[in-house]
Amino acid sequence: MSRPKPKVLLELTNKKTYKTEQVLEADAIWAVFYQEKPINLANKLNKMFNVKDFSVYKLTTGEKLTDDSET
Repeated sequence: MSRPKPKVLLELTNKKTYKTEQVLEADAIWAVFYQEKPINLANKLNKMFNVKDFSVYKLTTGEKLTDDSET
């Protein structure tokens, strides 16, 4: 099953390098933790290291740290 195509909110392409940056809409932010500390890899690490120490958390709410008017 293929991944659904994300909605692109903003897109910018560098005309010299043709590198494109996109801001995508998301339902949540996903983070992977190893022994309660965040990392940037996924569940395949449990299989690779033959452990169950890696877990995935779905982050759906949060606290806004700064207001746009304060920056």
